[in-house]
Amino acid sequence: MKQIIIAGLAGGMALNMAMLLTFRTIGFGWDGRGILLTSPIQSHKLIAVWTEIEPLPLVVNTPLPIILGMLLFGIGHAYIYSMVSGGWPTGIAPRAIRMSSLIFFMTYLFWEFFTPFNQFGEPLPLIALELLFWAIIAIAEGFSITLIMEKENQ
Repeated sequence: MKQIIIAGLAGGMALNMAMLLTFRTIGFGWDGRGILLTSPIQSHKLIAVWTEIEPLPLVVNTPLPIILGMLLFGIGHAYIYSMVSGGWPTGIAPRAIRMSSLIFFMTYLFWEFFTPFNQFGEPLPLIALELLFWAIIAIAEGFSITLIMEKENQ
């Protein structure tokens, strides 16, 4: 259980850092002028949710609960890894790719389809950019979890 918690916290930290480097730096920008908020093709509904409609998302004004929540998701993902990875090929890369894919498809692809596409009417080119960001995030988390969970096996 200790290894799962450590791997999960590492995965959660990697997730948070990758989100900072993708969505915060490029997507939304430190000054609110990132491509996801300034693109002329962006959905006005999505822009309003992030910048106008009160209360604004917690991650904008009070990010600590979201950061902590992402750490908890990392622990949950590490626990899932411990349950399913036994059936996967051995080795860091094959297992990390599978874990990253699992996180991406079960979480981020669903999220983009159901919320930005379905609820906000976000255009497909911006959804594609967000999916690239999410892939980077899933890879960072998946590899972090795998490296720690497989450390004893090497």
